[in-house]
Amino acid sequence: MNWIDNFFVLAAEVAESHSGGFGLNLNLLESNVINLAIVISLLVYFGRGFLGNVLSKRRADIEQAILDAESRLQEASAALADQQQNLAQAQQEAERIKAAAEERAKATREAILQQAQRDIERMKAMAAQELSSEQEKVMVELRQRVVALALQRAAEQLPSRIDESTQQRLVDRSIAMIGG
Repeated sequence: MNWIDNFFVLAAEVAESHSGGFGLNLNLLESNVINLAIVISLLVYFGRGFLGNVLSKRRADIEQAILDAESRLQEASAALADQQQNLAQAQQEAERIKAAAEERAKATREAILQQAQRDIERMKAMAAQELSSEQEKVMVELRQRVVALALQRAAEQLPSRIDESTQQRLVDRSIAMIGG
């Protein structure tokens, strides 16, 4: 006998106990127990497959979600490791670039200092040359002035100091030097 047969037998017994047919049973305790037994047995029979399917599907979904989460965790861990490695490489490259830049800056600084030193030496040489040239110009000008003043004084004092015989000897000596 299956449960449907049991249900009809139970329903028939309930119907016989109520004056030979279906009727309204006002005894709440008795009717509720019977109704509850019917509902529970229907739920157990029909609900077992449905509830089992729902629970097994839910369990499969949860297992799949856990597997997916573990897979994403592994992917994220691998990506994190790759990014950390990339970061370490980038930091090494940055250090290398920084060291190279410092070396270039040092070399450039040295080159600039050497060029500045050469420029200073060149400027000193040019200044010394200009000073020497100016000194020569001043010396030539002073000599010319001294000669001019000496000639002027000599010309002023010569007529009063030189007599006729001294003048003749001077002219003769000059002619002898030129001719001679």
